[in-house]
Amino acid sequence: MDFSLEGKIALITGGSRGIGRATALGLARAGADIAIASRNLPDLEKVAEEIRELGGRALAVAAHVGRMEDINNLVTRVREEFGRIDILVNNAGANPTMDSALEIEERTWDAIMNVNLKGLFFLSQAVAKVMKEQGGGCIINVASAAGIRPHMLPIYSISKAATIMATKVMALEWAKYGIRVNAVAPGLVKTRFSKALWSNKQTLESMLGRIAMRRFAEPEEIVGAMVYLASDASQFVTGAIVSVDGGETI
Repeated sequence: MDFSLEGKIALITGGSRGIGRATALGLARAGADIAIASRNLPDLEKVAEEIRELGGRALAVAAHVGRMEDINNLVTRVREEFGRIDILVNNAGANPTMDSALEIEERTWDAIMNVNLKGLFFLSQAVAKVMKEQGGGCIINVASAAGIRPHMLPIYSISKAATIMATKVMALEWAKYGIRVNAVAPGLVKTRFSKALWSNKQTLESMLGRIAMRRFAEPEEIVGAMVYLASDASQFVTGAIVSVDGGETI
């Protein structure tokens, strides 16, 4: 089986830290050239430099994937720099609240859904048009164990359940164009994004009780699934949801 990504161009959103940064470096080590996007250009440039030190080409683009103009600019920039897009990893995510479903406000709902669902879908659509022209490609959505099993972050859970269905819809519709669409569903990963969960002792103990392996993952532990789904080793896999959660959903 071929896990090499030599000659491939990968676009990764939320690429400045956490799972996005780990994935960018992991795909680069497998041979891909990398475009990374997030709202924080200085942090992106640091990751881009790490990729160049590994011997790969890298492009950093400031973009908010909840905005259509940023999505269109991002795809244009990557095509101008690399000529094609073979792999898209939709990793950008938002969850600005710990509010319950009884307390959530409309503006918070919109902030979460704009990035986690709207941005994911319309960036996938824009990249799929490029992939259709070039004869195929691979899209990997970052879902979550919280999209499979309800979580203490209710609207985030809803957005990730929708991500799972979006993955299946896109996989079914775009397979005829040679585009594979899969999702990785991480459990609790020790990143800045999840700090509100692991930095509070009471919350941490409650969350660990849900996980068979009784620990959080490190971002690098998600990368193996990413490389597999991005490579020809998974060439007959589409519409799959790969749980990397330490047994949380069981």
